Amino acid sequence: MEITTQEFKHCDLIKVKGRVDSATAPDFSKALENANNDGRFKIVVDMSELEYMSSAGFRALLATQRNCKRYNRGELVLVSVPARIHEALELAGFTELFKTFDDPIEAVGSF
Repeated sequence: MEITTQEFKHCDLIKVKGRVDSATAPDFSKALENANNDGRFKIVVDMSELEYMSSAGFRALLATQRNCKRYNRGELVLVSVPARIHEALELAGFTELFKTFDDPIEAVGSF
């Protein structure tokens, strides 16, 4: 798994590549936590090159979303979610919790 972070004026763009499973989820979670610890609560997660995400990855997204929305500081949005991962999010009932966008520019612009 590879994680790259780009900081913009209004939000952070975190791009995830590869697989987020039980072995790599702690690193993914840490990357999201680091953004929050730096006072950044408007986060875009680009999943265009993500092959797989386990429930541990979903938990990391959920925890970060909860932290971002606390005190109305911001939120976490998803971009280019692959069909299979979108299906899993839907089954878990997470699609109502996250805004999703097809284009990273549109997602960054939403902030």
